Amino acid sequence: MTRLEEPATRLRRPHWAWFVAGTAFVALVGAAGFRAAPSVLIDPLHQEFGWSTATISAAVSVNLLLYGLISPFAAALMDRLGMRRVVAGALLLVAAGSGLTVFMTASWQLLLFWGVFVGVGTGSMALTFVATVTSRWFVRHQGLVSGVLTAGGAAGQLVFLPLVAHLSTDHGWRTASLAVCAGALAVVPLVLLALRERPEDVGATALGADPDAPPPAPPSGVRSAGRAITVLRTAARNRTFWLLAAGFAICGASTNGLIGTHFVPAAHDHGMPATTAAGLLALIGIFDIAGTIASGWLTDRVDPRVLLGVYYSLRGASLIVLPHLFAATTEPPMWAFIVFYGLDWVATVPPTVTLCRRVFGADGPIVFGWVFAAHQVGAGVAALGAGLIRDHHGGYDLAWYLAGGLCAIAAVLSLRIRSQAAAEGAPTAR
Repeated sequence: MTRLEEPATRLRRPHWAWFVAGTAFVALVGAAGFRAAPSVLIDPLHQEFGWSTATISAAVSVNLLLYGLISPFAAALMDRLGMRRVVAGALLLVAAGSGLTVFMTASWQLLLFWGVFVGVGTGSMALTFVATVTSRWFVRHQGLVSGVLTAGGAAGQLVFLPLVAHLSTDHGWRTASLAVCAGALAVVPLVLLALRERPEDVGATALGADPDAPPPAPPSGVRSAGRAITVLRTAARNRTFWLLAAGFAICGASTNGLIGTHFVPAAHDHGMPATTAAGLLALIGIFDIAGTIASGWLTDRVDPRVLLGVYYSLRGASLIVLPHLFAATTEPPMWAFIVFYGLDWVATVPPTVTLCRRVFGADGPIVFGWVFAAHQVGAGVAALGAGLIRDHHGGYDLAWYLAGGLCAIAAVLSLRIRSQAAAEGAPTAR
């Protein structure tokens, strides 16, 4: 193809980066299904097996921890084996974990299937997948695409959560688990057919990249686990890494760990039907899509540190007032919380991805994997801790107040990150 023919061709067909981003979005939606299930299955599992809230929350905690801890290794594995193999394998593992739960009879099986299998599967294509796609395929619109792909998790919650709640209520939790299994399996063929590794594989360059510039060097032959550890050692010498990790740990505690796991049972404690509460949680997902995409757009234009400070401050304020909003019916103040909190749910991701990329360069996706691991450690601690608070105090009020205070700390940590100019000159891991 000559240079004269290129503009006409580009007018006729979208850039390959958009096809890859679309496939990644659908895959993230498929993986999000089982992550949405725990909050509506806690009560059915308790009623059938008699397991305590803390016991079931422990499985959720293992899931959340592995979801984060496997993430940096998955990013390195994507460099070695390719995104397509890793993502397809991850979806199969999610399907296996959700499908096998229908045969469990003991709590350790819940820990294995719901905790380990699904945790590793979803962690293998978590937000590091977003960072890998945007780093490889986009120079222009990186923040916006990060926001859209991150919203894929919210879209999965939106699609699956009301369905899981209704299936669990009308047909039992086993039917709900099998539905999630089928959803994950349905995405695998699309990933195998449409996901492409790098722009040069299809004779293109990253969107917005200089077409005359040489393609980026492929990753070295260092083993995936070794590279992930090497990157961590280098990143750990950078103060910005610890500030991002600490803030993101609080982010995980105040979202996936607390609201994502315990909002439905907390609302049920106040007389609200589980299906109604699940619908509210799905609405959070709707507003999360808008908020995360808007955050991506803002990240391309506003200092990411300031965005993080604002997001954490607003989230903390909303969590502190939440205990006063629960009731048997949905009142206007609760609707206001759903809208406000939903816009802020994972709006923190695009600015965090951007800061990792600016500070750590080509290693940004793996560094973000470690930052995201901290996010899930916070989520796991909060999931278990809130369950223990519920068992010992009969309610969740203390958990909401603690999370609100932690968010204020996260806002301060975010504003203490070094300036962008200094960050851009920081050394990177090789």
